[in-house]
Amino acid sequence: MRIALYQCPPLPLDISGNLARLEQQAVSAAAQGAQLLICPEMFLTGYNIGAQAVSELAQAHDGSAATRIAAIAKANGIAILYGYPERDTHQQIYNAVQLIDEHGVSLCNYRKTHLFSELDRSMFSAGADYFPVVELNGWRLGMLICYDVEFPENTRRLALAGAELILVPTANMAPYDFVCEVTVRARAFENHCYVVYANYCGSEGEIRYCGLSSLCAP
Repeated sequence: MRIALYQCPPLPLDISGNLARLEQQAVSAAAQGAQLLICPEMFLTGYNIGAQAVSELAQAHDGSAATRIAAIAKANGIAILYGYPERDTHQQIYNAVQLIDEHGVSLCNYRKTHLFSELDRSMFSAGADYFPVVELNGWRLGMLICYDVEFPENTRRLALAGAELILVPTANMAPYDFVCEVTVRARAFENHCYVVYANYCGSEGEIRYCGLSSLCAP
């Protein structure tokens, strides 16, 4: 499977702008033969936007943004994994990612289980203890979000459940470059699986993102 990682500066508070960027990248990635496009954590809205903005911009997993992204995936014949703030039927808000296949069908919606510091905890509820494994193009895929991958048990659970490829949208920032350079490689080596890490670059408020997106082999 050929995979495209979209490393980009965040575009905060602009869902329409981010959907336009996503469509452009989907067209480009598909033209280069990619079968899966992976975006960073909270790509739809930006990550460091504060609790009020998250509450205002959060959507259901089958909301208008998901419908648009499904159409982009289907039109270009490429699967898309994107991060967004999810509001559930009980009005809880989660830091989530959704995987939509090349036919525009949602395969999985995963909520971040390990919240990073007060930055995450002020905006989101933690996801339930749920580590799904799904199949795409003959590969068994697992999903984590950013800080989740820093706990070795999470990757191991996915590997034991049969995941061959673990997708990790992230918003990793300085001074935690070592996570990109060491931890992600270690998770791939420890579990004999591939780990894909898609990060932002540039800045958002006081945060400077590390970049350093990667696909690590076993």
